[in-house]
Amino acid sequence: MKQLLSIIAIAALVGCAAVPEATHYVGTQSPHAARSIYFVVTDRFVDGDPTNNQIDQGPPELKTFDRPLTNADGQTGNIGYLGGDFRGLLNNADYIRDMGFGAIWLTPIVNNPDEAFSGGHRLGEGFFADNGKTGYHGYWGVNFFELDEHLPSPGLDFAALTAALNTDFGLTTVLDIVCNHGSPSYSMPVDQPLYGELYDGEGILIADHQNLAPADLDPANPLHQFFHREPDLAELSNNNESNPVVLDYFVAAYLQWIDAGASAFRIDTIRHMPHGFWKAFSDRIRAEHPGFFMFGESFNYDAEVIAEHTYLENGGISVLDFPGQRAITETFANPGSDFADLADYLHLADGVYENPYDLMTFYDNHDMPRMAADESGFIDAHNWLFTSRGTPVIYYGSEIGFRAGRGEHGGNRDYFGQANVDGAPSHAIHRSLAKIAHVRATTPALQRGLQLNLRFAGDQASFLRVLDDGDVTQVALVVLNKSDTPTDVPVPKRVASGVWRDITAGGAIDLSTSAASAGLTVPAHGVRVLIHEGPITDPTLRRRLNRLQFGVGAAQRNRQ
Repeated sequence: MKQLLSIIAIAALVGCAAVPEATHYVGTQSPHAARSIYFVVTDRFVDGDPTNNQIDQGPPELKTFDRPLTNADGQTGNIGYLGGDFRGLLNNADYIRDMGFGAIWLTPIVNNPDEAFSGGHRLGEGFFADNGKTGYHGYWGVNFFELDEHLPSPGLDFAALTAALNTDFGLTTVLDIVCNHGSPSYSMPVDQPLYGELYDGEGILIADHQNLAPADLDPANPLHQFFHREPDLAELSNNNESNPVVLDYFVAAYLQWIDAGASAFRIDTIRHMPHGFWKAFSDRIRAEHPGFFMFGESFNYDAEVIAEHTYLENGGISVLDFPGQRAITETFANPGSDFADLADYLHLADGVYENPYDLMTFYDNHDMPRMAADESGFIDAHNWLFTSRGTPVIYYGSEIGFRAGRGEHGGNRDYFGQANVDGAPSHAIHRSLAKIAHVRATTPALQRGLQLNLRFAGDQASFLRVLDDGDVTQVALVVLNKSDTPTDVPVPKRVASGVWRDITAGGAIDLSTSAASAGLTVPAHGVRVLIHEGPITDPTLRRRLNRLQFGVGAAQRNRQ
């Protein structure tokens, strides 16, 4: 049944009611689509400057540096700072660039508390168990205008970092931002400095939870008005978006970081604040920086739910593709899986998303276990991510399968370090990733083109990426094989015509010959990408593409 998927899909595209002849074939015009993203928890990447580690920070029982722990399953982790900083990133910018990435996503850079948290639940007592943890990750902001002291070095603040990344290495910076919460704010045995507090750009205290449970906050107290009186995530402060001061505060703070070089935002916990707040926030940011790109984390596996953030009336904010993450992980962590299981999450023509091509695609990150795959699984996942629709995001360490299958504080946030960076280029996953990432970086059709699925069955898949925007006309034929042996993957005759440039194996190939009609030979756990330049004249192919192009933006038309 699954082998009929491509036939049924094509029949649906061709057989439905006629759609207008498209004047172009473009999945997205966003310039950010050209840059695949390498995501780092900055403190966990590389310690480039030990002098900013603050190893004596905090009282002995609540020190912030190096706080090891052992999970209930016996796995070790660390909930303190471990030294990663801006210098470590800049020292290894060539490593990230040479893998084929065009952007670095950094966890939040703002100031966090100077002690470990003494309240909350201990590890194992709940999903959010923050007792004993520190703000090494950056998500516990107390002053959103101020850099955390663990990150900069003399002459290397955030503005200097972004300038050097861009000028010297061609890398842009995606900044992780938070608006819905600050630091843990109550349940401490004794109120701790900075926890539950918020300061403005002048260093003036403007809000303070005062170690009170949300229900005990006084609506008449100006220091409490920044917060809701209902809890949200664990003991984190729950910022009150209905108070206009909240919006003003975060707009001002994040405009400051754009001026310092942030080229895009990743928005943490976007679904924990209403669409109206994000519409107002995005409007004000884009009034100063037209077209500024943002994508949110809505940790939900229902495409119709997360798609709401992408609608223009809700701010036109893209999202991380969580439904895709589930499908990708289930497919590439399981050797017996079927490529057909990937097709549904793409939503290429049904208008669920404002634009599916603007989504950020990934298979793991800092909030979930590293993908539990072997080397071949990571290689297959990269071959898919860097050729299919969306912008790929790779979490630091996955280029070597670092701590594969391990959870949040049991491995997937472990310190990576210079030794792993230096050794990574000899790793099979890294070599394969760099190859396909460079293919995407030099192929506009893979970055911005429509995707037309041809055949998804068992261990093989094939599809087209088509870009015709006036300046570039390019068709990429992608053929994937996740089996352990080289395989001939069939290519439809109507697609397989003329001479194509093989950018993965080199040379050129005439797909219209009888020898090619048996299919393209793809190596075990391999990919072939063939490119054809020039006008798209085949009428059947154009009808299929017209239907796909009509689907881009259909979400807005369907709501009107």
